[in-house]
Formats: sequence, structure tokens, C-alpha cells
Amino acid sequence: MWTYLLRRVFAVIPVLLVVTVIVFLMLRLTPGDPAANIAGDAATSEDIEQLREELGLTRPLPVQFGIYLKNLFLGDFGESFYYKRPVTRMIADGVEPTVSLALFTIVIACAVAVPLGTLAAYRQGSWLDRVVMGFSVIGFSVPVFVIGYVLIYVLSVKLEWFPVQGYQAIADGIGGWAYRLILPSSALSVIFIALIARITRTSVLEVLNEDYVRTARAKGLPQFKVLTRHALRNAAVPIVTIIGIAIAILVSGVVVTESVFVIPGLGSLTLDAIQGRDYPTVQALIILFSVVYVVINLLIDVIYTLLDPRIRY
Repeated sequence: MWTYLLRRVFAVIPVLLVVTVIVFLMLRLTPGDPAANIAGDAATSEDIEQLREELGLTRPLPVQFGIYLKNLFLGDFGESFYYKRPVTRMIADGVEPTVSLALFTIVIACAVAVPLGTLAAYRQGSWLDRVVMGFSVIGFSVPVFVIGYVLIYVLSVKLEWFPVQGYQAIADGIGGWAYRLILPSSALSVIFIALIARITRTSVLEVLNEDYVRTARAKGLPQFKVLTRHALRNAAVPIVTIIGIAIAILVSGVVVTESVFVIPGLGSLTLDAIQGRDYPTVQALIILFSVVYVVINLLIDVIYTLLDPRIRY
């Protein structure tokens, strides 16, 4: 196991290096000048050129990349062009809101989707099955920002059950922290509930047709035990896979939700950095999201071996 994990970790290094090169080149070869954005409309061409020199943008691209790569190995992501703050500190400030939103969302999605998908498979062809499949289609079709604005209008503006926007740090109280996350997490969880429920239904339905499940029923086991101990447990590998992918997407793809609900997380920071062409911040965020995605995939592979002993061999 440890040998396998070390091989996977070392295999990640060239992948991250390629991601770093691609991101570095894409940012610098696309139209636009961060110096002009920072200087403003009233700046002269001399002011912009002086700012470009201060930011190190007048150096050749290989020199810029070499300096960035050396600082990256030292754990230094540089200073933000726009905010004039260390990028590491800015990312640290945005980690808690983003991770909180992602974890809250995935808990809601799993708590709702796995039982729904299992029941839909058990009641194949019933009204419950049709409702779950219809919800899956709608969940994929409606954009997150539409669901967010509908929930804000109904639950915040009309019923006044939840605050419209904002985030409260967990250090200021767990109750307020959870209360402010309910609405954005509910909006963001719809698409993942649809996705996980659909995969769960398909996986459980396939297992329910196996001989060992029919044998368990023939022995007189209660249906709940048949579904949980035999069907759901043996259908867990694809379900865990889609949950892991959902977590990776959540951590790196909360831009829209954080913008709608004004949550100061990594999603909002990414959007601001892209609009301001803040090279150091965008590069650091994309590398961070890539590392998170790789780590989650590695954890999924480890969980596979715990769920299915056959995979160990």
C-alpha cells in the first residue's frame, strides 16, 4: 500500500509541472495588460510601462517562469499585483469559507441523494422512481445561480427565514456559521443531489439483480438489511467515485455560488483575480485546485481498497 501511494505521489509531480507551465503561458499570452488594469484609465503610457517594469513583466518569458518556479519550490507564491498582499495570506483567508461551503454542500447532497437513489432502485418503475429521475434531469438543467436567486427571493426576502448574503466565521459561533451556510449550500447541492442520486440508483439497481441478493431475500432477511448490507455496500465503489469527483468540483468550482451569496472564499478571489489579470493569484489558485483534485483522487483509490478487498490484489 505504501509503495503504491509513493508511486502515485511521485507521478503527480510532472502533472503539476505541466499544469504550471500551461497556466503561466495562458495568462501571459492572452490579450490584456495587468499593469493597465491596475494603473487605471487616467494613467499615461509611461506610467503603465513603469508599472510593468516594477511588476517584472518586461523580462523575457523564460526568465519570468524561472523566477516563478524557483519561488514556487520555496513555497512563495509571490505578491498580488492588485491587492499588494502575499498571495499565500490571501488564499489562507479564503480557505475557511470555501471549505465550509463545500463540506456543508456535500453532506447535504449525500444525506439526501444516497437514500433517494437507493429507494428509487428498490422501487423501480414506481412513482418515487419517476420523481427521482425527473428531479435528476431538472437538477442538471437549472443553473446554480437561478436556484440561488429563487431561494433568496422565497426564503430570505418573502419568508425572512435566512439572511440574504454574507458569511460568518466559525470562530464567531458555530450556530451562526451553520445558519448562514444553509441557503448557499442548499442551492449548490441541487446539482450534486441529482448526480449522486442517479449514479446511486444505477449502481444499486445493477446489484439488486445479482444472485447473492436474491439468495439473501430467499433466506428471509429484512429488506432494510438486504439494501444496506448487501446491495448498497457492494454498489459503493461507483458511488464513492462520484462523491469524490463532486468534492473536487465543489472546492474548485464555487465561484458562482460565492458570488451570488457574497461569500469571501476562494471562488470570489478567483473571479476577482481573473478580472484584474492578477497573475500570481490566478496561478497559485489553479495549482492549489489541481493539488486538491489529485489528493482527492488518491484518497478515492485508497477507499476503494477498504470497500472492496478484491481491489487490493
